Amino acid sequence: MMRPEDIDGLRPVTAGRLLEIWRDTREKTEEPMERCLLCNAQVLAECCFQGQEPAFQSAAAVLEQLTGRQMETLLRRLMDEPASAPEAVNPAFDPARFRALEKG
Repeated sequence: MMRPEDIDGLRPVTAGRLLEIWRDTREKTEEPMERCLLCNAQVLAECCFQGQEPAFQSAAAVLEQLTGRQMETLLRRLMDEPASAPEAVNPAFDPARFRALEKG
């Protein structure tokens, strides 16, 4: 049984691939919760690594080995990964100011 702590590498998919995964899951089901689980499982199957090897062989393997909470933990880690290219980072971005503006 895989645990989120066993994942030592997260490699995000491109926006185009994410859109493709979302469209593919639409073909499998129209039920919103099921679609989200299938989409997230496929994303994790493609993004999670142990060393150089994929941690999961398929979306089905993700669903068999992880709980919903574990999937959420990995997805949050994936979202928090810093951009790998220095030019993708905005040096002028001020997270404290952003949070203050967000609160109104």
